[in-house]
Amino acid sequence: MLERHMSSMFKFVTTHATRAKQMPPSAINVLVVDDEEPVRKFVDRVLREAGYKTTLASDGPEAMEAAKGMESLDILVTDVMMPQMTGDELARRLRQTEQRGLKVLYLTGFSDRLFKEKVTLWEDEAFLDKPCGVKGLLEAVSLLLFGRVDAPIDSTS
Repeated sequence: MLERHMSSMFKFVTTHATRAKQMPPSAINVLVVDDEEPVRKFVDRVLREAGYKTTLASDGPEAMEAAKGMESLDILVTDVMMPQMTGDELARRLRQTEQRGLKVLYLTGFSDRLFKEKVTLWEDEAFLDKPCGVKGLLEAVSLLLFGRVDAPIDSTS
């Protein structure tokens, strides 16, 4: 029994490692959504410098429109509390379209409120408290995408 479990775990890890090696960051499309311009620019700069392809939006409706124009969407990095549409609502709407396997990283300065409104996170979701550092952001994105931390050595928190 233990041997079968270890074998399936090894297969899972091997599959993810192989997929990560085949998928360079430049092939990964990220939609960054935050109503605070300094936060949006920070996340964009960090992810672009790490090689990801980013698209920016300042709110949910703008993000929905931007997603339509993207070739593909691998991960949504979104603020939780925004005017017009929360990050959770945005993720739900994007998943209802063609983005069923979308991974979501919620950025929030209100993690206590996040879990009052949204009791659980789905399998492909995580959250990161704002303000966050370069290292924390890159590690969170890497964990969601590849199941492992793969942040650049020179990144600082």
